[in-house]
Amino acid sequence: MSDDHARTARELIVRMCANPEGGHLGGSMSMVEILVTLYRHVLRIDPRRPQAPDRDILLLSKGHGAIGLYAVLAERGFFPVELLASYGTPDSMFTAHPNPAVPGVEMPTGSLGHGLPLGVGFALAARLDGSDRRCFVVLGDGELQEGSVWEAAMAAGAQGLDRLVAIVDRNGLQISGDTEETLGLEPLGDRWRSFGWTVLEVDGHEPDRLRTALSRIPYTPGRPTVLLARTVKGKGLPYIEGQARSHYVRLTERGHRRARAALMRGERTETTCPS
Repeated sequence: MSDDHARTARELIVRMCANPEGGHLGGSMSMVEILVTLYRHVLRIDPRRPQAPDRDILLLSKGHGAIGLYAVLAERGFFPVELLASYGTPDSMFTAHPNPAVPGVEMPTGSLGHGLPLGVGFALAARLDGSDRRCFVVLGDGELQEGSVWEAAMAAGAQGLDRLVAIVDRNGLQISGDTEETLGLEPLGDRWRSFGWTVLEVDGHEPDRLRTALSRIPYTPGRPTVLLARTVKGKGLPYIEGQARSHYVRLTERGHRRARAALMRGERTETTCPS
């Protein structure tokens, strides 16, 4: 069941945040259902052959969410889960931003605003090759404040790249606080439509709705698609859900136990953030 896969991925994320280096917890937790749905039900990709030439491409443009991607790749079977124990240690392939040495990771990302331009390149290359591969790019909503995102959006619309999909993790928060107070994005759907994109909106924590939307790509012939997925930062840990302080967390041993208990039982009794 998708709920079980998502819970396992979240357990792996909090485990990595219990490393002495900590990790980007909030934005990794908010996109779990998005990534699980893609890797379980949508992407044409084989964990045993992650470099197969006919595979679909997924780019995590919000590269600071790398531990979320690593967790889902491990849960899906791209590599043994036990390898994640090396996250944050010297010489580990599991770095703070996506590392293409990790099976299933296509590109190093994390300088925000670069993922969608790369996706445009992949989509154009597939067209020139006569390939029917699709390219999915997962972006953060704060990342949409980067001008390069909109340059790429304009190019994709003009080129009619209908096998390109942008998925926005719309949790409403960035490191400095609320996205709308920092630099307003709304009306977000209208902005994408103005560049020639088909716009879909869905609850980003509802696997069935995500699957329905993402399984119909290309959605509109001649138009790229953007899915605005409404999510909650820190999803799964009620005491920090929807709070900017979940952005980067170093969990102590006690904090790790607390987080695991919350994931297993839906515990909601305390309101303070574990140190």
